[in-house]
Amino acid sequence: MWGCAVPGIVRSVGDYPGPHDAETLIRSLYTEHGRSLLAYATRLTGDRAAAEDVVQETLVRAWKHAGDLTEGRGSVRGWLLTVTRNIVTDRARARAVRPVEVADVLDRPPVEGDHSESVVNTMVVLEALDKVSPEHREVLVQLYYRGRSVAEAAKELGIPPGTVKSRTYYALRALRAVMSGQAVLAPEKGEVSR
Repeated sequence: MWGCAVPGIVRSVGDYPGPHDAETLIRSLYTEHGRSLLAYATRLTGDRAAAEDVVQETLVRAWKHAGDLTEGRGSVRGWLLTVTRNIVTDRARARAVRPVEVADVLDRPPVEGDHSESVVNTMVVLEALDKVSPEHREVLVQLYYRGRSVAEAAKELGIPPGTVKSRTYYALRALRAVMSGQAVLAPEKGEVSR
């Protein structure tokens, strides 16, 4: 077959004297070097599917440059391995430069959050609020449920802003204690409530 030293084996670029049949050359290249190219590309990419694409691209380039391969001197295997490495390098560089693409999914409705946890939390907090003193409950309702500032809560409750701050501090401590199942000590009156 075209004067090869050993028929069917491509050892050097001089084994084929000319680009008489590029397809036959590529088949011979794949038969002899396909496994090692695939193993090398898999090692470089870490992905078998990507490695198969790289080997295919390597053989396409060999087909396009069949004339250079058959007329030149040197190792065909070396040329193929170099092309494989260059393709992997080019793909890695292209991925590093290109932004990550996100596909738009139009057929699915937007995901809505499950509000059951917030409902349960609200029920737990409301139950705990029933177990703290009325003064503490009033301050917490004004600040957290009605969204008022300290000054607005003070005006609404008819007490000084400093008292609102103090009651808020002790009200939150009492609320935490009720929610954790501990006895609540009302600091203003010195009595224990449950």
